[in-house]
Amino acid sequence: MSDAPQQVPAPAARRGGVSRRGLFGLAGAGVAVAGLGAAAGVIASGEQPAPVADTSAPVAFRGQHQAGIVTPAQDRMHFVAFDVTTRDRADLVRLLRDWTAAAERMTAGKEAAEGGAVGGPRDAPPADTGEALDLPASALTLTIGFGASLFDDRFGLAARRPEALIDLPRFPHDDLDPRRSGGDICVQACSNDPQVAVHAIRNLARIGFGKVSVRWSQLGFGRTSATSTTQVTPRNLFGFKDGTNNLKAEDPAALAQHVWVTEGPEWMVGGTYLVARRIRMHIEIWDRTSLVEQEDIVGRAKGSGAPLGQRDEFDAVDPHVRGAGGVPLVADDSHIRLASENLGGARILRRGYNFTDGSDGFGHLDAGLFFVCFNRDSRTQFVPMQRALSTRDRMMEYLEHTGSGHFACPPGLADGGFWGERLFS
Repeated sequence: MSDAPQQVPAPAARRGGVSRRGLFGLAGAGVAVAGLGAAAGVIASGEQPAPVADTSAPVAFRGQHQAGIVTPAQDRMHFVAFDVTTRDRADLVRLLRDWTAAAERMTAGKEAAEGGAVGGPRDAPPADTGEALDLPASALTLTIGFGASLFDDRFGLAARRPEALIDLPRFPHDDLDPRRSGGDICVQACSNDPQVAVHAIRNLARIGFGKVSVRWSQLGFGRTSATSTTQVTPRNLFGFKDGTNNLKAEDPAALAQHVWVTEGPEWMVGGTYLVARRIRMHIEIWDRTSLVEQEDIVGRAKGSGAPLGQRDEFDAVDPHVRGAGGVPLVADDSHIRLASENLGGARILRRGYNFTDGSDGFGHLDAGLFFVCFNRDSRTQFVPMQRALSTRDRMMEYLEHTGSGHFACPPGLADGGFWGERLFS
C-alpha cells in the first residue's frame, strides 16, 4: 500500500467463453469476434499495453517489455523456479529457444508444439500434455527471469551478472526455507484460468527434462493488486484491500521511473527485477483480533479501504489527523504509514496472489500472500521498504516470510528472438 491518491478504477470486464478452437477458427475465417477487439483481441505489448477487454483473449507474447508485468493482473498464477542441471551452454540455449517457441504458442491459445496432445505419432509421447485442449487462451502470460545462481562458472556468464542482481539480505523475522527460495531461472505464468497456467508450466518443465529441474513452485489465486485502472482493488486473506496505490499500466512515466531498467548490462536495458516472497499469514490469530485493532495495524478502514480519518479508498494518508486524546489515527508503525514513507519517493509494481497450501500439520492453514513485485533496482526500492516493514511494522506479528527469490527479467522480444538471446549472445 502507498499513500498517493489515484483515480477510482472501473470494474473489470467479465470473462468470455470462446474456446481455443473456436477463437482461431473464427479468426481464420475472417469473422469478427464480439468483445475481442482488433486482431482477434490480441493485446499490443508495448510501453502502455491496452486493458484486457475480454479475459479469455490472448495477450501478445512479443513487444518492448515482457508480458505479465504491466499486463492487467490476471486472476490466477503458477510460479516456478528451476535449477539448471545441464552444464552444456549450447544445451541451455537450445532449451531457451524451445521454451520460447512453446511459450509463444501457448500464450496464443495453441498447444505447446505441432502435433499437440493427439495429432502426432501414436507410438511416441505426445508433444502437449492435453489438459488445456478446448480452453481459451485466458490472457495467459509467461514471464522469464534469471537468478543470481545462473551467473556462476557453468556457462561463462559471471561477467554478465548485473550489479543490481543481488542476493537479497536476510530481513528480521525471516524464516526462509531453502526449498522454497532461489533458483537459476524463474517463469511466472498468469492466466484467468488456473488450468491454463498449470498447463503452461507443466509443458515447460516437460520440455526441459534432462536440462532443468523444478526447485520450487507456487500456485496463487485471487490477485492481490491491480496493475490497470480498469481493475478494482482486490483483497488479501486478512480481508483488507491490497495495493490501493499500485503503479498502473496507464502511467508510463511512473513505470519508466520505477520499473524499467535504463542502466547496467545492455541485455537488461528495458527489463526489470522481480522479487518473490512467500509470506505465510497467521490467519487464525488475525481472525481473533478485534476489528479496531486490525484497522489500526493496517491504517485503513476494512470496509471502504480508506485511510483512517479519510472517506475514500484513494484519499491520501494524512498523518496529522488525530483521534481521541490527540493520538494520530494513522499510527507511526501502521502498515501503510511505513510502506509509504520509507522509500524516498521510490515505488514498486506489485503483482501478488493469495495462496492456501493445506495444513501446517498443527491444525492451522498454511495460507498467505505470494508477494511478487517488479522494480528498477531492488537495492534502492524493495530492500529499504522491506527493511522498514520487517523492523517496525506491527503487522509482522501476524506474518512469516518462508520463501524468497530475486530474478533479472530481460526486456521483451522482437520478432525471431528467444528468451535469453541478448544474455547469451
